[in-house]
Amino acid sequence: MRRFLLTGLMASTLLINSTFAHATEPSPLIVATEQIALFENDSILPPIHPWSGASEALLLSAEQPWATPFEQQGYVSSPNYHDTMEWLDKLVDSSDVLQKISIGKSPQGRDIWMIIASQDGESTAQALSDNGKATVLVQAGIHSGEIDGKDAGMMLLRDISHSSKRELLENVNLLFIPIFSVDAHERSSQFNRVNQRGPVNMGWRTTANNLNLNRDYAKADALEMQHLIRAINIWQPDLYIDIHVTDGIDYQYDVTFGYNVAQGYSPSIFTWLESIYRPAVEHALTEQGHIPGQLVFANDNTDMTKGLSLWNPSPRFSNGYGDARHLPTILIENHSLKPYKQRVLGTYVMLEQTLKTVAKNSTKLKSAINEDKYRNPSKLTISWQSETLAEGRDFKGIDYHIEQSPISGGKVVRWTGEPRLYKNLPIVANTKADITVTRPVAYYIPPQWSDVIERLSLHGIRMTRLKKPRTITAQQYQFSDPLFSSADYEGHQTVTAATSIHRINTTLPAGTVRIQTDQPLGDLAMLLLEPQAEDSLFYWGMFNTIFTRTEYIENYAVEPLAAKMLLENPALQAEFDLALKDQAFANDSKARLRWFYQRSPYYDNEYMKYPVLRAAK
Repeated sequence: MRRFLLTGLMASTLLINSTFAHATEPSPLIVATEQIALFENDSILPPIHPWSGASEALLLSAEQPWATPFEQQGYVSSPNYHDTMEWLDKLVDSSDVLQKISIGKSPQGRDIWMIIASQDGESTAQALSDNGKATVLVQAGIHSGEIDGKDAGMMLLRDISHSSKRELLENVNLLFIPIFSVDAHERSSQFNRVNQRGPVNMGWRTTANNLNLNRDYAKADALEMQHLIRAINIWQPDLYIDIHVTDGIDYQYDVTFGYNVAQGYSPSIFTWLESIYRPAVEHALTEQGHIPGQLVFANDNTDMTKGLSLWNPSPRFSNGYGDARHLPTILIENHSLKPYKQRVLGTYVMLEQTLKTVAKNSTKLKSAINEDKYRNPSKLTISWQSETLAEGRDFKGIDYHIEQSPISGGKVVRWTGEPRLYKNLPIVANTKADITVTRPVAYYIPPQWSDVIERLSLHGIRMTRLKKPRTITAQQYQFSDPLFSSADYEGHQTVTAATSIHRINTTLPAGTVRIQTDQPLGDLAMLLLEPQAEDSLFYWGMFNTIFTRTEYIENYAVEPLAAKMLLENPALQAEFDLALKDQAFANDSKARLRWFYQRSPYYDNEYMKYPVLRAAK
């Protein structure tokens, strides 16, 4: 068994065994740095070239008084929850620009801490709002094994407090959540992420309830996510960064990042991110010896010629949720095969440059946010199809070859570690509008759907309640052919269905919630309430009881009822005669009786009808 080994705090070399199991000669790609460290999974990972960059000057040696635990342990390890917060507590106590608050407790009772960094040491959301500066929220450890952001943020806060970087706070505020998924962070092991090169021990991907927090933004099931969304509503950040480590293919980039697309719900924000933010951050990373790139996924991990995927995320993901609620949101995906030290330093450089860029361009950023918040387009696309874009992209990849695996019997990729430029790869993107709906004036939700109402309120969507019954004309969706997921997904039985929409007159009871769509979170309300939207609360199964039949009619009762209906309604007789021309229907006695029941006054007139109404203009 391989063991993690440190010979002193500053040993001479880091040797990573990067040969393949099938290789007959030692790989020439030997990584040399300051440490000796053999990770449990080294021997099964692809080879890499040595890395050295200017950002290494950011590191402190272990004996320095404010060295972080990451630096104290040779740049290959990350501290547990207790040691992280103990170090941060000492830093906060020593600093006049830092404060610490809990945004809530996890299911296992751990606080989810947030550090507030501001020039004057403010400790409340109102104080940050009053200082007029833009606020950046940085979140690490949503997948707690992907913890690069925690150690980078600790270093940055240290340098702001005790070095020359206090000036970073002159025109911007920083909120930093070092560990979001705190319970999963403590389910730590050297065996948790086989595809990732450090740190030595890594947390678990999902929460103690086995929920993936980066699938939970729209439905907000997890207690941790509910705390975070409340914090976003209270602290109102102007930029939100969610830090991950990627899976998938090998490539040269060590820091990739992405956000919403131009076709999405926040086009002004996209323009700011694309024209101002990305150039500044990529320049800073490149200067410091890193290779930045766009957030990237391969269309086929075994065949790079099939090109790349440009992702238009739905609101279950952080960057899709940010798009829907018009909060500029950046998803960082550091490359899992790069050494941990390299990834942490790249994250530090990106966070530092983020503060500089936001401080310099905060007026334009806030203007873009307001433009998107108050666009209120008359039509909204709620689902998307894939299309091949007109322009391809050069891609800094890694060469590979394909072998037939004696283990699986299938094809397996062998990355060689050698850089390879793939010219003008095709780009496939889910950016073609699929289903588009008109914007209603408002939605009405009857009071008995309290779970749905509470979830919408959690997101910060404004609503009012009817104090007395009201008769309205509205649009209502009718469903048919529901298709339920055959397996549980994130604790839900998801559902899709064919829809038709009908105009109705109805009287709403007192307590019914009315949600206007001409509000800053109006687009988010539509994406949660339109049943065909990709992450609607309908899709997540929060209305599944409408598909349950609870009243029936016996055959001995429907037979004479049908005869009476035909006798009294010649038009119904003609309709029945036409239906009998369908041989399958004619041969199905139960279907024939059901046909009459559905047309009788005894039938459940709410069956498979969406209880959320659209206010008709």
